[in-house]
Amino acid sequence: MISEFYKNKKVLVTGHTGFKGSWLVLWLKALGADVFGYSLAPDSRPALFEVLELEKVVKSSFGNILDRDSLERSFLEFEPEIVFHLAAQPLVRRSYSEPVLTYETNVIGSLNVLEAARKCESVRAFVNVTTDKCYENREVRRGYKEDEPMGGYDMYSSSKGCVEIMSSSYRRSFLQDGGYALGTARAGNVIGGGDWAEDRLIPDCARFINQCRKIEIRCPESVRPWQHVLEPLSGYLTLGQYLYSFGSDYAQGFNFGPLEESIVSVGEIVKMFIKYWGQGEVVLHKKDDLHEAGLLMLNIEKAKSVLNWSPSYTVEEAVEKTVEWYKRFYLNEAMLNFTLNQIEEYEERMNGKTASGVC
Repeated sequence: MISEFYKNKKVLVTGHTGFKGSWLVLWLKALGADVFGYSLAPDSRPALFEVLELEKVVKSSFGNILDRDSLERSFLEFEPEIVFHLAAQPLVRRSYSEPVLTYETNVIGSLNVLEAARKCESVRAFVNVTTDKCYENREVRRGYKEDEPMGGYDMYSSSKGCVEIMSSSYRRSFLQDGGYALGTARAGNVIGGGDWAEDRLIPDCARFINQCRKIEIRCPESVRPWQHVLEPLSGYLTLGQYLYSFGSDYAQGFNFGPLEESIVSVGEIVKMFIKYWGQGEVVLHKKDDLHEAGLLMLNIEKAKSVLNWSPSYTVEEAVEKTVEWYKRFYLNEAMLNFTLNQIEEYEERMNGKTASGVC
């Protein structure tokens, strides 16, 4: 169980000032890990990292993963045992306006992190976080399995497909006869409190309702694998534990997505958000010419059978927890303790599910 495993482990997280990264380092600290973060400074206002005042509890180096000297120095000075690589340009729509930045950060930056870890003898396990969008999406009504072709229509998706291919090549080229165990993690559409990124559905819903504006959506019929942020993070932590404990046997790619009944449309998610907030109105926004997938699903049978991992929340619960976080924030409540409470609630659900034999 991850509740015991991470105590006193030295863990380095890239991208720790981002949405998922902030949740991850807070959880790791709660688990008793010695955590070091390497990332750019937060790029949104507000930013979860700053709202939770994580600079007070997590050792950090603010730098770019394209800066190899700074990155390698951070690895060698901290001497991590486990690495979670989350740093990325994570926005599909931004990848259309900044394709070079997207590829430099996601592909070359990831290679720099892989190399920094290889030069640091203390590293035993490496979880490389990519995305569900790394697959060549043919918009079929079934979940993609881990051995299906990589691809991507837009520059963000294709850059992450490249990272998956590169990780496989890197593993075979440099890590076969020693070195760390490298796994990749592909998560679904993540929601949760504290995300303020541009052009993301849930942050837009929270902003618009708080400003008494109508929620604007482009593609209400588009279907995505929605999941609360703690779901994939529990998958990353589980994979990190297996890589550390059992090595190359688990050095593979894994999908961490919701149960099939939680794969619903944009329109349905917005209706749930309004329901739990208790107010809000939605309006269809004129769609631009940028391509957006209409259907995307993940098959999670491998994670369930190999890692004994499975989701803990329904999509309704994920939305309810998310709305509760934003409402508390806009009421100017102390969010660190509330966020820790949400992590504790999730752990109780996850541990209870394991104890009852549900996989």
